[in-house]
Amino acid sequence: MSCKLLLSAVGRRRLHKGFAVCGKAFLSSGSPKAHQNVQVDVYERLPVPFGLVRFGVAPDHPEVKNVINTFTQTAKHPRCSFYGNVNVGEDVSVDELQEAYHAIVLSYGAEGNRSVGVPGEDLPGVYSAKDFVGWYNGLPSCQELRPDLSCETAVILGQGNVALDVARILLSPLDALKKTDITQPALEALAQSRVCRVLIVGRRGPMQVASTIKELREMVNLPGTRPEMVAADFDGVAEALKDLPRPRKRLTELMLKTALEMPTEKEQERRKKASRIWGFRFFRSPVEILAEPGCNRVAGVRLAVNKLEGSGEKAQAVLTGEVEDVPCGLVISSIGYRSLPIDPTVPFDSRRAIVPNSMGRVHNAAGLYCSGWLKTGPTGVIATTMNSSFDTARSLLEDVESGKLDVSSAKPGSHMISSLLEKRGVKPVTFSDWEKIDDLETRRGEVSGKPREKILTVAAMLKVAQT
Repeated sequence: MSCKLLLSAVGRRRLHKGFAVCGKAFLSSGSPKAHQNVQVDVYERLPVPFGLVRFGVAPDHPEVKNVINTFTQTAKHPRCSFYGNVNVGEDVSVDELQEAYHAIVLSYGAEGNRSVGVPGEDLPGVYSAKDFVGWYNGLPSCQELRPDLSCETAVILGQGNVALDVARILLSPLDALKKTDITQPALEALAQSRVCRVLIVGRRGPMQVASTIKELREMVNLPGTRPEMVAADFDGVAEALKDLPRPRKRLTELMLKTALEMPTEKEQERRKKASRIWGFRFFRSPVEILAEPGCNRVAGVRLAVNKLEGSGEKAQAVLTGEVEDVPCGLVISSIGYRSLPIDPTVPFDSRRAIVPNSMGRVHNAAGLYCSGWLKTGPTGVIATTMNSSFDTARSLLEDVESGKLDVSSAKPGSHMISSLLEKRGVKPVTFSDWEKIDDLETRRGEVSGKPREKILTVAAMLKVAQT
């Protein structure tokens, strides 16, 4: 009996390593009873695969993008097929997919932004980190963003890795970015940028910062920049170091050293020559985005001053009643993402913004599974999501082996879906079609010494894929 499984990366563009290994687990597991005839089909809204790796990972982190190799191996497996340019929920419903497949794994990530929820957040000059990252990474839906970089000071709300990615891209030497796969329009805009100071704002303190030491170290060592911290933000931190877990301790020690210690003579010389500045601002929450008088664009951020109640990861920011205004011409919100419902038939917890599940098994929906941020919420790094996806794969395989998931009856799989799509005028992009796009992008990149020059519109991608 052939078992038809569907991996669906639909709501946005989230084909990442966790998604790839989920398919790999189905195809390469050692139990012949359950998996010998498994067919895995992958549906993706965009014509190109790799989602978060292609459109979310910073262009100056090429080593992280090596996870593409894992997906490519899976996609080229004889029992795996890729169907790009298919929007589940619009081109085909989840009900129709359930008719065609024994099991469906939803892995479409977190497409929505968490709102800052303050007056002025819709002013020109205020952007979400998701859209800003999508702009410089070539996500088609973000190519009309055209951010105004004519100001000197930018404020980033949030202190996670994405916030540091954005800060680094804004301040990086252009010569370094020219060797990456950042898009040409973004490169040209950054060449004209006047941004020379970036403040990274968080509501809590140094011991609750959400970034990892790798990203912080990159900021500390970023050529042409120097740090600008508020010494008072680190009061009492040195005394608390001994009680911190090792990863948090190393991260905090690096912040303390950067903020408070006298730099070496060589570092002093480097900082003296720096023309750009970055710094954390702790214990601050935005309460309003300020507009220029008589002009409808951002001129600053009003920040509430906080104090902490409690300690460690559970410490809560409490308002003190004080506020301060920070002049700036660019505000980027990096306070998190939210998954969105895909189809009325799929259970969705709107409060937690996830599909309710137990170890990837969607509640009250036999044959429906989920993985990635849709399963857990927006937390962790690629390796975290990879392990979570392994868990989902294990759950599905256990259900096949135990008989909880009935695979005894034949299912038409992609034959049925392809027929429906053809009637609806939707032409899927296969993995070999993607390789045509890949080849053109790589050749275009070679001309300017880059790994690739991405095609920036869906129409242009389809034109290449269909020739």
